[in-house]
Amino acid sequence: MYLKSVGIAAMWLWWAAPAPAQVAILQIRVIAGEGAVHLPGSRSTRPITVEITEETGKPVPGAAVSFHLPEDGPGGAFVNGLRTEVVITDGSGHASLHGLLANRIPGRFQIRILASKEQARAGTVSFQYVAEPKGGAAAASGAAAGRRKWVALAAVVAGGAVASIAFTRGSAASPAAVVPSAPVPPALSIGTPSISVGKP
Repeated sequence: MYLKSVGIAAMWLWWAAPAPAQVAILQIRVIAGEGAVHLPGSRSTRPITVEITEETGKPVPGAAVSFHLPEDGPGGAFVNGLRTEVVITDGSGHASLHGLLANRIPGRFQIRILASKEQARAGTVSFQYVAEPKGGAAAASGAAAGRRKWVALAAVVAGGAVASIAFTRGSAASPAAVVPSAPVPPALSIGTPSISVGKP
């Protein structure tokens, strides 16, 4: 009888005990790596770290955090070779992503970050940058400038003088000096002679 009473009491306590509280609202915040500038074709040494908390600010361990890179344009790939990676938050509610391999397309891109735990969800974005290739922009600019250096070459003939004037685009440089040439003699032509004989 005693054992039966203990068993009933244990069952009642199990039934009456409150179930673990479910997470109702998640909050996500990027705490490291925001605005990072990646060298083209290089693997990042700085992690992107997010913090997941409840609405009260309490850390949420065991939340799944997925990171998503853009399909085209500036961006890259994660260590797994894909554009999506999933990390589980630790006891402090932190999830860190390491080793982003940047592609060679310069510009700004965003990493979409989604967190989930039970039925709760949260999302944010982290803006990142792929830098211009070293010397690439300057070299291209210099080559273009070299092609545009001489935009006009004109010969001016006035008063028997020939001048060659060159202008440099985007520059306030004076025209090249006018170099006079020997005067051009007028061209003479003699027509067919005609003879007319009057009356005697």
